[in-house]
Amino acid sequence: MSRSPKLLNFSRMREIFEPHIPQIRENFFFSKELGIVHGNSQVFRLVIQQQPPPLAIDDYRFGVVLRGSATININLVEKHISEGTLVFVGPGTVITPIAYSDDLEIFGIALFNGSLMPFAAGQLPSAFNGQVRDFQIPAGEDDIKVVCGIIDTLWQLVHQHDYNRQTAGSLIAAFMQYYDGLYRRHADMAMVSMSREQSVFDRFIYLVNQYAQREHHIKFYADEMCLTERYLGTVIRQTSGSTAKEWIDRALVTRIKVELKHSDKPITIIADEMNFPTASFFCKYFKRLTGKTPLEYRSTTDDNRL
Repeated sequence: MSRSPKLLNFSRMREIFEPHIPQIRENFFFSKELGIVHGNSQVFRLVIQQQPPPLAIDDYRFGVVLRGSATININLVEKHISEGTLVFVGPGTVITPIAYSDDLEIFGIALFNGSLMPFAAGQLPSAFNGQVRDFQIPAGEDDIKVVCGIIDTLWQLVHQHDYNRQTAGSLIAAFMQYYDGLYRRHADMAMVSMSREQSVFDRFIYLVNQYAQREHHIKFYADEMCLTERYLGTVIRQTSGSTAKEWIDRALVTRIKVELKHSDKPITIIADEMNFPTASFFCKYFKRLTGKTPLEYRSTTDDNRL
């Protein structure tokens, strides 16, 4: 029986961190509901060392970079995240770490399931209701103090014996509301300066991240955006330097890599789930884009970027 891909969820993180708890306990809290990183990059390093990329996220992660920097491919787009950056990655995010500085220092929260989610269904702040899968925004010194202050208070709370979960939920609600306000302020400012072409590109990338697993052709995305294929293709090439098909292929291959590395599903099943007509066509497609057959890629211990 095949197992689901090894998402970087609570179960997988427990496998990674339990042998190292004595070394990371001073900066790391971990329960089935909640994870807190309190000013240390060792947790990040352990994940990279023990979880082959790409990394699939299926819950809510929030962080603030206090020092240092990292370069990460998040949902197809390469991001350079430096000191003073607030980071959110939500369900469905795929991450490939590329590089990070030795002095990287992070405060962060992970919500592993819905038990501590402080909002009822349909009432999540707009930044977290599925409209965006991830964001990274610069923050001022005062905003960073507020964010770290909430994390620090939550850190102290969860280390109390039999801590009050309702209070923890209220702190998480305040944290998410604050993040949401900063995101919307940043988005409003960006919208003023964003060109029509950049807006089209951003919408296209959002749709590709949502649907590339099943929809492999530009016509689908053009129809969704009420644009002609020709116009969409021209805008994507002019804005990014890559064709729309290349972006679709990157998203699709990334999803295939997650399945190959973190599941034991037969190639025929993966091909069907990714909407390929035959397993043979699937194998030829993957080898053309990566230089390896699916089985060759599955057996390697390293990861090659597209």
